[in-house]
Amino acid sequence: MYQYNKHDQQSIEQRAAQFRGQVERFKTGDIDEDEFRALRLRNGLYYQIHAHMLRIAIPYGVVNANQMRMFGHICRTYDKGYGHFTTRQNLQINWPELEDVPSILEELATVQVHAIQTSGNCIRNITSDHLAGIATDEIEDPRPYCEILRHWSTFHPEFNWLPRKFKFAVTGAIEDRAAVQWHDIGLRLVKNDDGEVGFQVLVGGGMGRTPVIGKVICEFLEKRYIKSYVESILRVYNLHGRRDNKYKARIKILVNAMGIDTFRQEVEAEWELLKQDPSLWLEQEEIDAMKAQFEHPDESPKVSSSIEGIAVKDNNYDLWLSRNVEQTHVLDGYCATFISLKAQGEAPGDATSEQMEAIADIAEKFSRSEIRVTHEQNLVLPYVKTSELYALWMELNKHELATPNIGTLNDMICCPGLDFCSLANATTIPLAAAINERFNDLDELHNIGNIKLKMSGCMNACGHHHAGHIGILGVDKKGKEWYQITLGGSAENDSALGKRLGPAVKKEELVGALDTILNVYLEKRQQDESFQESVNRLGIEPFKEQVYASH
Repeated sequence: MYQYNKHDQQSIEQRAAQFRGQVERFKTGDIDEDEFRALRLRNGLYYQIHAHMLRIAIPYGVVNANQMRMFGHICRTYDKGYGHFTTRQNLQINWPELEDVPSILEELATVQVHAIQTSGNCIRNITSDHLAGIATDEIEDPRPYCEILRHWSTFHPEFNWLPRKFKFAVTGAIEDRAAVQWHDIGLRLVKNDDGEVGFQVLVGGGMGRTPVIGKVICEFLEKRYIKSYVESILRVYNLHGRRDNKYKARIKILVNAMGIDTFRQEVEAEWELLKQDPSLWLEQEEIDAMKAQFEHPDESPKVSSSIEGIAVKDNNYDLWLSRNVEQTHVLDGYCATFISLKAQGEAPGDATSEQMEAIADIAEKFSRSEIRVTHEQNLVLPYVKTSELYALWMELNKHELATPNIGTLNDMICCPGLDFCSLANATTIPLAAAINERFNDLDELHNIGNIKLKMSGCMNACGHHHAGHIGILGVDKKGKEWYQITLGGSAENDSALGKRLGPAVKKEELVGALDTILNVYLEKRQQDESFQESVNRLGIEPFKEQVYASH
C-alpha cells in the first residue's frame, strides 16, 4: 500500500497545526461562526444533532494495521469507544469535543491519516473496489490511479471551492463493485480493440434528491491524459455549475440541463488546451513508480490452494466459508475474507475500539497487515492463506466479527439517521435492529439468498437507498416517521434506480411490509432466481398489491 513521502507527511502535519490555530481563534471570537464553518468542513468536521462529528479519510478504502489500531485509540480516547465505517470508505466518530480535534488530527498524522477531502465543496475521498489488486476479473489494479488522482486533487486551488461536493470512484474490474455509475465522475479501466488499457469516463451520476445514473462522456481515454481530461470536466463544472441553489448545484444537474453532447463539446474544447500541458501528462514512469507501491506478497504459500482441501467439521465454520470468504484470488493459495460489521443488535458499520484493535492484530497475523473498507460498510482482509482460514475464523469469533451474513438481507447499508444526523428526517438504526431481529434465522436468510437492502434517513441518500434491491427512505409527515419503499435498484453493472412501491408506510408497519415483500418473492420466484431477477421479471405490481392489500 502507498507510503507517504516527506511532502505528504509535512502537508498533513501542517494542516493539523493550522487547524489548531483556527480553533483557538474561533474560541476567542477572532473568527466568526460562518468563517469557521468553512474551515472546519475543510478538515472533515461537522456539527450534528448532539455533538461534532469528525469524518476521517481512508483513501480508496485501504488501511493498515497501525492505522486501524490508531482508530481504536482515537475512538476510546476522544469519543465513546466506537466508530462508524461509511459508504464512502471513511470512518466517522460522533462525539469528539471541538478542542480535541486538533490533537486527533495530529495523532492521525503520525500514522499517515488525515481528514482532508471528507467534507465541503471539494473533491471528496476517492473510492474504489474493495477487491482491487486481488480480483480475478480485474483488467488492471485501480489503486495506483486513485492515489495519483488523490495527489492531483488534494489542495488543488481551483477545485477547493466547487459549486458542490464532488465524488470520484475508480474500478479496474469487469464487475463493478465501486458503484462508478453513481458518481460525479466514474472511471473504469477498459481495453480497446487493440488491447490497450485506458479509461472509460462517466460523468453526472449521483443520488440524493435527484438520483441520476452517470453517462459515458468518453469511451476510451489514454492513460496519459487522465488528469487533463478530468480537470477539463471540473473546469466546465466550476464555470457553469449552479452556485445560487445548493439543490441544483451538483454536476448531474448541469449535465442534464446542457445535455451530454453539449457538455462533452465544452469539455473537449477545454481539453484541447489542457492536453498540451506536459505538467498534466501521466507518463508510464510515474504509473510504474506508483504501481510499485501496491505489490503483492513475495511468498507463495506452500500449501493446497483449494478451500476444500481444509477439512474441518463445523457447520458454523462452513456457513462462514460460504458467505464471508471470496475464494477466487489472483494469488494461488490466498483468498479474501469479509469481516461483517452487521452483527445482531449492532448498528450497521459500527465497530468498537476493542474490535478495531483486534482487527489490527488479526490483520498483522493473517493478512500482511492490510485491511480494506467496503462501500457496503464491512471490512476485508485481502491476503489470507487458505491454510489459515479456520484459525482466522476462530480469532474473529472471539470478537463477534464472524457473522456469516455477507450478501444477505441483514448485511444492509444504513446511514446513522436521526439518532445522529442533523439532516435526517427519520431514524434508521432502530429500524435496522428491528429488521435484524425479525430476520435473525440464518436458514431463512440463506433461503432468501443474495439481496441488497439499503436504508437512508433522508433524501441525501447516504444509505444509497436509490440503488438497493430494496430501498428504504425515511420521511417526515407532520412530525411522524414514515418510510418509502423502492424495489429493483442496483449499483452494479446493471445500475438502476429503484421504483417506488407506493405510499410511505408507518414506522411500526415497515418490518411487516418487508415480510410481505419477501413472501411474495419466495412464492413467485422461479428456480434459482434471485430477488432482483424476480423483481425485474414480475415488476413491482405483485409486491405492491400484497403490501397495500389491507390499506
